[in-house]
Amino acid sequence: MEALPKVEIAEPKGKLGVLTPGMGAVATTFMAGVIAVRKGLARPIGSLTQMGTIRLGKRTEHRVPLIKDFVPLYDLENIVFGGWDIFEDNAYQAALKAGVLEKTLLDQIRPELEAIKPMKGVFSKDYVKKLDGTYIKQAKTKWDYAQMLMEDIEKFKEENQVDRLVMVWCGSTEVYMKQEEVHESLEAFEKGLKENHPGIAPSMIYAYAAIKMGIPYANGAPNLSADFPAMYELAKQTKTPIAGKDFKTGQTLMKTILAPGLKARLLGLAGWFSTNILGNRDGEVLDDPASFKTKEESKLSVLDQILQPELYPELYKNYYHKVRINYYPPRGDNKEGWDNIDIFGWLGYPMQIKIDFLCRDSILAAPIVLDLSLFMDLASRAGFQGIQEWLSFYFKSPMHLPELYPEHDLFIQHMKLKNTLRYMKGEEQITHLGADYYEFYR
Repeated sequence: MEALPKVEIAEPKGKLGVLTPGMGAVATTFMAGVIAVRKGLARPIGSLTQMGTIRLGKRTEHRVPLIKDFVPLYDLENIVFGGWDIFEDNAYQAALKAGVLEKTLLDQIRPELEAIKPMKGVFSKDYVKKLDGTYIKQAKTKWDYAQMLMEDIEKFKEENQVDRLVMVWCGSTEVYMKQEEVHESLEAFEKGLKENHPGIAPSMIYAYAAIKMGIPYANGAPNLSADFPAMYELAKQTKTPIAGKDFKTGQTLMKTILAPGLKARLLGLAGWFSTNILGNRDGEVLDDPASFKTKEESKLSVLDQILQPELYPELYKNYYHKVRINYYPPRGDNKEGWDNIDIFGWLGYPMQIKIDFLCRDSILAAPIVLDLSLFMDLASRAGFQGIQEWLSFYFKSPMHLPELYPEHDLFIQHMKLKNTLRYMKGEEQITHLGADYYEFYR
C-alpha cells in the first residue's frame, strides 16, 4: 500500500495559551504538573503526547518514534496557562485547597502558580445548584456574557503574547439538559443568548465564545456544552475543531477496558453494578440529582455501544446496569469506584468479577487535559474542523456525527487516534494484517 499524501500542518510557532473554564482540582493539577515537568521535578506519566510512541510501517522496519517527535506539537516550555473560576483563588491557593498534590511539590513551583490568576467566571446556580460563586461576572444578557468572555480572551492573548489558543472545559457538571429548539441553529442560539433563554447554560456561553473566535474547544464534563447543531454550524463557519464529552478517567475507563474483553471472548453479561465515593468539588456538585443525571447518562451509555446487544441478544440484551455516585467528603480527590459484574460463560454457567479502583480523579484527568490541548491545537493547524472523533479515546461520551454511533471501545479509539496521526504525516495506516497476508495473499 502506498503512503498517503501528507496533510499540510502549520508549525507550532510562539506560545500556546491553554484556557480552562474552571480552575479547581483538575485544572490546577494539570497546570502544576506541566510546570513541575518543565522544571525536572516529575515525569508526565499518563500523557500520550509526552510518553507515547507510534509504530510506522512494517514491524520489520523498527520505526517507533515518540509521538511528540513524529507530529509537530507545542513543547511544554511554550505553554501559557489561563482560565476563569467562580472563586478568586490563584492556582497555588486553589491547588492547596483541592488537596490533590503535596504541599512540598506545590511550594517548589509556588511563584509560577501564584502568577496564574483566574478571570471572573460566568455562573448561575440554576445550572450548578450545589455551588455558590463569589467571583462572577455581572451582565444583563447571556449575549453580553459571551462578549465579555471574548474580551477576556483577547486581553489574555495580548498580555501573555501567545500566538495560538485552545480552551478545555474543566468546570463542574451542570444540570441535565436535553437539546431543544434554541440549539437547533446558530441563528436560534444567538437569538437565545440575547433573550436569556434558559436552555443556554454557562458552559455553552464559553463554548460559543471560543468557537466564534476560532479557538479549538474540548469539553471535559458531560454537559451538552458544544454538542448540538448550532455549535456544529458555528464550528464549520469558523473552521474550528471541537471535541467532548466528559474526561474518561476512573470507573468508565475500567469499563471501556474490560467490556471489549468480555465481548471479544463472547462472555455473557447478566448485570453490572457500579458505585463511587468521592469528596472533592465534583462530588459535592454531583450530590445534586439534576447534575448527577447528566453524569449518569454519560456513564450508562458506554456498555450498550461496546457490547452491541442488538447483534448479540443472547449475551447482552437484558443485562442490568446501575450507576451510583455518593458524596463522601473525607475521601477528597481520591475517588473509589466499586464494580460488581455478573457474567456467564460456557453452557450458561455464572461467574463474577469484582473491581475496587482506588484512583485519584485529577491525577487521571490532568494528562488528558494536556493531550487534548496539544492535539486540538494540532488538529487546528492541520486544517481539521468540527467534531474530532479521533479524540474519542479521552471521553466517556464521545461527540460524533449525528448519522453515526459513538465508538466507546478504548482499543479501537486508540487505534483510530494513532491512525489519524499517521494520516496527517502521510504514513501507511496500521491494519495488523500481518506477514501471512503479505506473503500469501497479496
